[in-house]
Amino acid sequence: MNAPTTPSSLERADKLQGMGCKRKRVEDVRFTQGKGNYVDDIKLPGMLHGDFHRSSHGHARIVKIDTSKAKALPGVLAVLTAEDLKGVNLAWMPTLAGDVQMVLADGKVLFQNQEIAFVVATDRYIAADAADLVEVEYEPLRVVVDPFKAMDAEAPILREDIKDKTEGAHGPRKHPNHIFTWAVGDRELTDAAFAKAEVATKDLLSYQRVHPCPLETCQCVVSFNKITGDLTIYGTFQAPHVIRTVVALIAGLPEQKIHVISPDIGGGFGNKVGAYPGYICSAVASIVTGLPVKWVEDRIENLSTTSFARDYHMTTEIAATKEGRVTALRVHILADHGAFDACADPSKWPAGFSNIVTGSYDFPVAHLAVDGVYTNKAPGGVAYRCSFRVTEVAYAIERAMDIMAQKLGLDPVDFRIKNFIRREQFPYQSALGWEYDSGDYHTAMQKAVEVTNYRALREEQKAKQEAFKRGETRELMGIGVSFFTEIVGAGPSKNCDILGIAMFDSAEIRIHPTGRIIARMGTKSQGQGHETTWAQIIATEIGIPADDIAVEEGNTDTAPYGLGTYGSRSTPVAGAAIAMASRKIKAKAQMIAAFMLEVHEDDLEWDVDRFRVKGNPESFKTMSQIAWAAYNKVPPGMEPGLEAVSYYDPPNMTYPFGAYICVIDIDVDTGVHKVRRFYALDDCGTRINPMIIEGQVHGGCTEGYAIAMGQEIVYDESGNVKGASLMDFFLPTAVETPHWETDYTVTPSPHHPIGAKGVGESPNVGSVPCFANAVNDAFKFLGSTHISMPHDAYRTWLAAEKLGLHGLNP
Repeated sequence: MNAPTTPSSLERADKLQGMGCKRKRVEDVRFTQGKGNYVDDIKLPGMLHGDFHRSSHGHARIVKIDTSKAKALPGVLAVLTAEDLKGVNLAWMPTLAGDVQMVLADGKVLFQNQEIAFVVATDRYIAADAADLVEVEYEPLRVVVDPFKAMDAEAPILREDIKDKTEGAHGPRKHPNHIFTWAVGDRELTDAAFAKAEVATKDLLSYQRVHPCPLETCQCVVSFNKITGDLTIYGTFQAPHVIRTVVALIAGLPEQKIHVISPDIGGGFGNKVGAYPGYICSAVASIVTGLPVKWVEDRIENLSTTSFARDYHMTTEIAATKEGRVTALRVHILADHGAFDACADPSKWPAGFSNIVTGSYDFPVAHLAVDGVYTNKAPGGVAYRCSFRVTEVAYAIERAMDIMAQKLGLDPVDFRIKNFIRREQFPYQSALGWEYDSGDYHTAMQKAVEVTNYRALREEQKAKQEAFKRGETRELMGIGVSFFTEIVGAGPSKNCDILGIAMFDSAEIRIHPTGRIIARMGTKSQGQGHETTWAQIIATEIGIPADDIAVEEGNTDTAPYGLGTYGSRSTPVAGAAIAMASRKIKAKAQMIAAFMLEVHEDDLEWDVDRFRVKGNPESFKTMSQIAWAAYNKVPPGMEPGLEAVSYYDPPNMTYPFGAYICVIDIDVDTGVHKVRRFYALDDCGTRINPMIIEGQVHGGCTEGYAIAMGQEIVYDESGNVKGASLMDFFLPTAVETPHWETDYTVTPSPHHPIGAKGVGESPNVGSVPCFANAVNDAFKFLGSTHISMPHDAYRTWLAAEKLGLHGLNP
């Protein structure tokens, strides 16, 4: 414990700019001046460029590929097809989900825009022109894009390479297009609870296919040194060390000869976790030519071929008493995985952490079953601004709770409060197997209700509903409520790994003789502000100003092995590793200080940036003084230097939560909406940098708004992808984006070294059902139960049309 704080201690703490300080992002100095270093900024001598010829069909057999015209184009050095890759055993690559995926189409194509041939040329424009010259003769095959038809008896078999396999990576397969069935919970007790339920609801709640759509697309530069055998890969990788290991496994290269570097990344949101054909083909092309090869996808390629998100269809049932106590939850999910199972989930969790579907509520029993299927769509299924599949099931439980409240005639807030897990129940064992670490749901919800004046909003809504019935207005008012609990911090080695590698994370901290610090982590920021916040943790723990701490990530040659940044795991796992490494250094520093002050180390106490003698505060040594001594005046038998490495394997996940309230007005004649107010209260445990948290909430809510109110990747019956450009795929601008009102409570995680839980994904998890509940709330007094997302103007107008509202006289 620190000594009682004195004014001088406060001044020194302010100078540190440690945890709790609204420190400005140090990254922005270069970004705002256009000095960021992204993959496409990398130019190496003799660098070639690659581009793909892609399929025009959603499902077809390849009869013939003619590359002669492409090869004849001046400037083209090579055109690779699956036949070429077979010669080096790289025609197929393993996925993170235990499946295999074509690198280039082998015998058939399974989704539109699938990669067929890779052209290597002296510049990008020649490569693109040559890709257009590749000629492919197809034999069209029947297409299945509806996951509900994927396992029909007459459905076409998509994956002919595994059509006779009755066992998949996660158990028995019941159809050639079936991937897995995964179930958790007590089915017998759950069914019994439903059999005697006084009230029950059952609804199909579909979360449409969307895409992370980061500002920067996926790209790489690969350079193979034929003399040394070293392979250097610059790429947009959220998990550089994982990519290095994957490349070693796929290519059979010694891992120490593979150097993966992730420079600045322009957004990831899960899209840049996995390995894509562009990476493999660029590596092969560099090995073949002996020259660096750059591949940069365009926006249409990014939206139509790289990892999608969601496409979960959730039949959700709640059982309850007439008084409004939930008694059971039963959920079946049909998961559309596209042509290959390339989900980026921990290995043991084929449906991610979807068993957090019980949410913030005290369900006595529950059962969840998930079936994954193949369709003629692009593969993926990444955690788009959420922890593995948490956003999908948060939407399911929050919509289902609203539907049950409507059936019972209860206010959505009151129904939730009645069923919240109580503070004294933590740590809480959920019916589906998770141990929630801490929570104070009632306090958070009560604060949200009071700050938004929720009860008065309900009175206003009633008055507007009466005015609508009288024909005095054509606007409906909806009030959306969501209360989410997220599970983040993957993860504990007891239940989380990727390709058999435990999901720990790491930190290496070295204090130089002058008291400055270099810190390297196994994470990789894509805009989260790690260079700012990681230094703040170290500053608080070690007592050296954050401005004197340099943070490095993304280079596998220098950073300790880590599992990367996604699923809001950075602070819960890497943040803990940073704190633990800092404490190792601090423990050694205390011994050095005791030697310098000629006292026993137990006679010292910590005071912000120094060790001082207990009872004699004028006798002290600062960390800067100790750092200098660490290199020339250490106790006998102690190694010189002041540095530490920590690999942190968390004992549990962390469980951030939040209360969101939205007020929306809808014009029933146009379907156009206006978000009048959006209030987001987040509890992420200990708050490292309030300004960065606020920015994360703004960004996550903006993406949640996009998803709920317009985003969708749609396929027609022939497998043609629609909405694969920003002409059709909704990305909100400053014009459409609502004003975000942020708030917080603080409930630290009891097992995390600094009590932090993570926040980057939470606003997306909470905002989507909040917007959806607001739209549905506007229509429910007219008898509507559920309107599916996305709630764009046309579909909202259609909902009003189905309710007969356009026949009403204004």
